[in-house]
Amino acid sequence: MVPRATRRAGPTGEPPGDRRTLPAMPAPLGNRPTKKMPEIQVFGRDDSPETRAALRFFRERRVVVHYVDLKKRPIAAGELKRFTERLGPAALLDTASRAYRDAGLGYLSLDDAGIVARLQADARLIRLPLARHGNEVTVGTAEGTWAAWVRPKGAS
Repeated sequence: MVPRATRRAGPTGEPPGDRRTLPAMPAPLGNRPTKKMPEIQVFGRDDSPETRAALRFFRERRVVVHYVDLKKRPIAAGELKRFTERLGPAALLDTASRAYRDAGLGYLSLDDAGIVARLQADARLIRLPLARHGNEVTVGTAEGTWAAWVRPKGAS
């Protein structure tokens, strides 16, 4: 048994108390946003690579986002209306999705109200991710816009 007073040298050969310390890293963020942090809401599904990329984008920039999983909780009618008013219903419709092909929507001509009704009924038809910051909204991957959201106010 080795007495407590005997300690091994560190990996570089110096005693453990003489090790150089690394520069201080910023403290990791909790789940609560700070006053300086933008309030960003992301709607998506866990199985969507685009949604995971959006969440990773904000996480890399240490921004806490409010994430709504559309698989667990469908999008509210008011939220869907906010996105359709600003971007148009056709921009929210994912024409490349499997749900779009399976429903045969490529052969139908839908008006805006019909598209909104389909989006509300089946969240798999929504192009993901949907991101919101205040009154600004994006659909799909929009890293340029997201970068402007997280950029400090004084920076250009």
